[in-house]
Amino acid sequence: MNVQSERPGEEQGTDRRAANIVLFNIPADGHVNPNLAFAAKLVRRGHRVSFSIDERHAPQVRATGATPVVYDTTFPRADRWERFPLHDVIEMSSLFLDEAIAVLPQQRKAFEDARPDLVLYDYAALSAQVLAHEWGVPAVRLSPTRVSSRTYEEDLAPFYASVAEDERWRAYRRRFRRWLDDAGIGMPVDRFLYVGFADHCVVTVPRQFQADATEQDTDHTFVGPVVREQEHQEPWVPPAGGRPVPLVAFGTIAPEVPQVQRVYFECLEAFADSPWHVVMSIGRQLDPEVFGELPGNIELLPPQLQILAHADAFVTHAGMGSVMEAIHHAVPLIAVPMGFDQTENARVIERLGIGARLPFEGVTGQEIRKAADEVRGDPEVGQRRREGREDVRRAGGARPAGDAIERLLTRRQAGEAQPLGGGQVVPRPDAEVTHARGE
Repeated sequence: MNVQSERPGEEQGTDRRAANIVLFNIPADGHVNPNLAFAAKLVRRGHRVSFSIDERHAPQVRATGATPVVYDTTFPRADRWERFPLHDVIEMSSLFLDEAIAVLPQQRKAFEDARPDLVLYDYAALSAQVLAHEWGVPAVRLSPTRVSSRTYEEDLAPFYASVAEDERWRAYRRRFRRWLDDAGIGMPVDRFLYVGFADHCVVTVPRQFQADATEQDTDHTFVGPVVREQEHQEPWVPPAGGRPVPLVAFGTIAPEVPQVQRVYFECLEAFADSPWHVVMSIGRQLDPEVFGELPGNIELLPPQLQILAHADAFVTHAGMGSVMEAIHHAVPLIAVPMGFDQTENARVIERLGIGARLPFEGVTGQEIRKAADEVRGDPEVGQRRREGREDVRRAGGARPAGDAIERLLTRRQAGEAQPLGGGQVVPRPDAEVTHARGE
């Protein structure tokens, strides 16, 4: 079931014929979730959609009607107790490059006899750009956060100054340059990362979150949050008696970080004697046993998007995906940003009046509880978040994204769109699941 339900007549989209589309993603929930709705939309409009992803996300993809094309990922795996280097930007950057280098030959082999009419790719799926270049087909870049195609040089200058003498950073950049050279791509590394090979860019945030939205060209479509209910998850039932529910969640990988675990323990103690029924989403790797015996008004769960539909407050690291889901459900936010784009997201939350902002370092459970009480009871916050929900619903979500994709396909089919390189389009055979491992 799609959260943004549509009447059958609205599925037609623009005038076009059915196309063979491949969507490339990285195996991270915040990047996968909005693209599941894109896949479902395009399938309902009659297109054949293949979705390049890891094995763990294949059931979610299959539920959209798209075909999972599975690759072996190099990303850290919770079932092996592997961790993301969240506090090391150089290691995180290298991790994404390692993934691209590893999955590119798998994907190239999987699609060697089934080249698509169009490539859709999450901006972090670096290998997809190489394949679009090789195949000479149009590409649409999908961004689950604000874009920096016009400002990346200015934005990155302070960081680059801080790592200029770091040999690990220099080695990473040299390796990236060699990878692009081997692919026949002369584009500078930064332009590849922040602009890339793309005929169009679909951004799943509202314009209010993009400071220079009015300066973006018509090749950017801002569609607001794209939220799809997760049919593969067990349904969650709110507590009897109407107790207010705060959801405490710091993404799917951050809960393994000791500093985040401290915040969970702070919340456990602060809310134990409160009228709130607290749901703490502790990720997939953190053992619930570490929390010991829980008070009756606190429960621990793996990531569950549908809880937000019942929540009265959302304590979050302010990752863009989490923020967009909260706005969609008009849930007030208590933003506790850890870094990256989360700090700017928290500022926007405060500026828009849809929640509160607290510093991550040293934050206490009592501060979080006080903020939850305040945002829940503040009528102005209530009005602002309802207005925000209406704003993002007017943005349209998956529908205008599908329209933008189909307009590009129509121009391509009419010979108006210029391909990115050479390549022949070959129909792809149907399959329930295709493995991209070259076995």
